[in-house]
Amino acid sequence: MSIRNIRQTGDEILRKKSKEVTVLNDRLKELIVDMKETMNKMEGVGIAAVQVGILKRIIICKPNEEEKEVVLINPVIVSKSDETEEDSEGCLSVEGYKGDVIRPKSIVVKAKDENMNDIEFDAEGFFARIICHEVDHLDGILYTDKVVPGTLKDLSSEEEN
Repeated sequence: MSIRNIRQTGDEILRKKSKEVTVLNDRLKELIVDMKETMNKMEGVGIAAVQVGILKRIIICKPNEEEKEVVLINPVIVSKSDETEEDSEGCLSVEGYKGDVIRPKSIVVKAKDENMNDIEFDAEGFFARIICHEVDHLDGILYTDKVVPGTLKDLSSEEEN
């Protein structure tokens, strides 16, 4: 198992659409372990396979410190609440920046778990935000594409002040 390199803004792969997973083989199982290790080492709360250079529809989310990582294979957001909220987001692939994004307050997600079992669940608040952010990655969308104008901040310039 190993820590993988995180692809950064400007890398063309981040703009490509990821492919569905049809079979969970040993290489993909190893990828999932590596993604968990990489996300935790980088102190992230979510990661998509494309961020480590693999165009597969796999995301990992960690909504809080107490829970273990949630693995979602081929995730689909089947419904979104009309109610939205604006909050700050960052990204392991957009180092040094944060910006506000408007996301649904709650969503319903269908996916396969890390054993390829079908699952469907509701997610709210921060957990819903993470899933929306990571599913966007699978479609080649970065949060900076959706940032509320005027809210993107360079964190390195804030540290200097």
